[in-house]
Amino acid sequence: MKALLYLNSYFLKYKWSMLLGILITIAAKIFSLFTPKLIGNLVDVISRFLSSDRSDLVQFKTDLFLNISLLIGSALLAGVFTFFMRQTIINVSRYVEFDLKNEIYEQYQRLSLSFYKSNRTGDLMSRISEDVGKVRMYVGPAIMYTMNMVTLFIIAFINMYREAPSLTLYVIIPLPLLSLSIYYLSRQINSRSTEVQQHLSTLSAFTQEAFSGIAILKSFAIEPLSNREFQSLADTQRKKQLDLTKVQALFFPMMLLLIGFSNILVLYIGGRQYMDGTIKEFGTIVEFLVYVNMLTWPVATLGWVTSIVQEAEASQQRINDFLLIKPEIQNPSLDPFVVKGSIQFENVSFTYPDTNIKAINNLSFSLSAGETLAIIGKTGSGKSSILDLISRLYNPDSGTIYIDQQDISKVNLKDLRRQIGYVTQDAFLFSDSIKNNIRFGRLEASDEEIIESAKVADLHDNITSFSKGYDTLLGERGVTLSGGQKQRMSIARSIVKNPIMKY
Repeated sequence: MKALLYLNSYFLKYKWSMLLGILITIAAKIFSLFTPKLIGNLVDVISRFLSSDRSDLVQFKTDLFLNISLLIGSALLAGVFTFFMRQTIINVSRYVEFDLKNEIYEQYQRLSLSFYKSNRTGDLMSRISEDVGKVRMYVGPAIMYTMNMVTLFIIAFINMYREAPSLTLYVIIPLPLLSLSIYYLSRQINSRSTEVQQHLSTLSAFTQEAFSGIAILKSFAIEPLSNREFQSLADTQRKKQLDLTKVQALFFPMMLLLIGFSNILVLYIGGRQYMDGTIKEFGTIVEFLVYVNMLTWPVATLGWVTSIVQEAEASQQRINDFLLIKPEIQNPSLDPFVVKGSIQFENVSFTYPDTNIKAINNLSFSLSAGETLAIIGKTGSGKSSILDLISRLYNPDSGTIYIDQQDISKVNLKDLRRQIGYVTQDAFLFSDSIKNNIRFGRLEASDEEIIESAKVADLHDNITSFSKGYDTLLGERGVTLSGGQKQRMSIARSIVKNPIMKY
């Protein structure tokens, strides 16, 4: 469970809510454990009355009413505390899920472009959704049911041992066997659940790429090939999931078998002790039967909780693999940095880390503020790489880049990027309105500024031709723009940013 130690900071953050939930859990179990004793008392009251001359009917009714009232009252209190137990512990698990997803998302934004080029989008999505969901089950239900089980076992054992010590020891005989079985099965579950989660990421990544590139699949008529590949991945996922399910399926039958064996021991050993006088009241045997059957669900959930913990361990390890990565591009300073515009490359070389392709080799040039530079070259000659380096999306392998005579690796990274207007050759548009896609360049931009930037980018006439104008939705839920329109949208986004004017 080493990977789950990462969650200790969240437990510390919500320690008071978690502690309150644990105390409520203990209170709920205490009230629920009044039930066996009260049922035993009821049986004894009825047994004594039936074996007497039945003359004291008033006292019999009084004792009967008192025990029934206490039984109903304890059940109601147990129900109320159980409700608040879920409202505290389960809520904490949702808070942790929310915080963990935000932490992962923030880490994704901090990581460099080389990380995204070496990891598939479907895998990233799986870790922030499927894996976090597995971890939430550990933080909430697993802890809640574990506390239920521990409290129930401790109090039940004390009560049972006080009533009939030797019978209690016979009843707990199956528990060591249960512990050994759980130890073996939990190791199998951990191994197989890790395989399931890893392959699920592969399946998610393939599906995401297929949907994103559906136009290519259709244009080249390779849907059958894509279907076969998906079928193969899905079959593998099914087999791995079935392997995990087969192991998990052993838990409940084994639990029920052991509980049934305990019931038989109660009836046989308890019956013999009642007949030889070791147990004085018949209600004690009934009480033990209720205790044993009350332990059925906690014992059964022990296997389920073990499964949850093992799956959460595997998922948290996959999450930690990304959370513990230190971004290659770090912000070295929080001091304000104002760009005037001069740029200098001094013997700069750069190789893409994911492909080992050398894009720039010993490049030097200088550009004064206010000057314009056009760089022309064939595909792969490093034109886009120069822009990536100026924005510090990558660090050069060697050499130094200066802006206003300052090494950009030592200045405030956020201020640097805020003052750069960057139009990529692959324009990305969000599934949102045209207005909001342009406003992405500067979130506080007014409608008038958005329209003006669209006019400068020669996009205004195209936008007004749509029935909803600037409120037209783009992407999956709206219209699809041409390649040229996407480029001009990206230009308008950069124009509305107006980076230098903000400083």
